[in-house]
Amino acid sequence: MIYLDAGTTYSKIIGTGVNDIVYSGLREYLIKSEGEKSYYILPSSKIKSLNLDITACCGHMSNANENEIIALANGSKNHVDKNATVLDLGSRDAKWICFKDGKFHDMDWNTSCASSTGATVEMLLKFYNVKRENLEFNEEKFAVTCGIFGLEKIMDDISNGAKPVEAISKFVHGIAYNAWNFSKKPQKIYLSGGFCENKCFVDSLRYYCNVELLGRFILCEGLEGVKG
Repeated sequence: MIYLDAGTTYSKIIGTGVNDIVYSGLREYLIKSEGEKSYYILPSSKIKSLNLDITACCGHMSNANENEIIALANGSKNHVDKNATVLDLGSRDAKWICFKDGKFHDMDWNTSCASSTGATVEMLLKFYNVKRENLEFNEEKFAVTCGIFGLEKIMDDISNGAKPVEAISKFVHGIAYNAWNFSKKPQKIYLSGGFCENKCFVDSLRYYCNVELLGRFILCEGLEGVKG
């Protein structure tokens, strides 16, 4: 069985009992194997060419047959406290859910502003030739409620003598602050998605609340719950 979370930039797959001969195209993207399960991360542009027999899927870059909020709730419920806020932050959108007494209680989903997502950061890193691992938490932050104005602040900061890595770190801090506000300022956030691997973002978010990392496969696990 193949469970696919097809994000804008990268896709995440959990394969159960995957036949290595049939799905040989996945081998180079293997992240880990646990028992009968195999975990893959690959560029979303590669998905169509692999001709995978998908059991269940969600995400922008697929013919999604499952809702991402439901997948997020199903995938995270066994990893979090009975009263918990789970934030999934990826390349294109941000969404959070809240559990109260172990039951789904509230949610929100922002798909309209790229200033709250990873695609803007990826473009900035490429443009300024900065590596993600070189970003460090900066107590200063840019107000990035608008992506365009956020970019202007970065360019102004650099033109005034700041290093690109410092300016982008301030921008990432701004995204973290936005994410905390968007999630209704909880005391703790369980973080899902690609930003789990951005230390600067995680350290910035921890400036406002406790953070526990769930990793990048939570939605895939949720799809298992739907179709398992």
